[in-house]
Amino acid sequence: MDLNDIRNLSADQESGTWCDLVDPVTGAVTGIRVKIAGPDSETQNRARLTLADDLAEVADHEGRVSAEMRERVRIDSLARCILDWECTEDGKAVPFTRANVVRLLRAAHWVQAQVDVFASDRSIHRGRT
Repeated sequence: MDLNDIRNLSADQESGTWCDLVDPVTGAVTGIRVKIAGPDSETQNRARLTLADDLAEVADHEGRVSAEMRERVRIDSLARCILDWECTEDGKAVPFTRANVVRLLRAAHWVQAQVDVFASDRSIHRGRT
């Protein structure tokens, strides 16, 4: 492996990989899919930088960030890693917007957990789109 190989791996992760959300109890596919940028992508890098800026912005005069605000900023950062989705509500396609992605992530902790694990797993993103 050389420097070009490393750059190519990062560039490949920019296109994202589809993640099928599964029921946390049965393991059955839910029908909701999200396309997530890989952990070495520029998209995730920007999300991490924005997370740091957002935390600084919501900090009080002593530099503390409430748990509620920290969670809000964390979910927004995770949403920035999602590039696309296939999601329906009441039988209709839900438009892909960051606000709607945040709404999905806030719907249940298990959704956040699956997206977070998928987003951070380099082996999933290597050589797949």
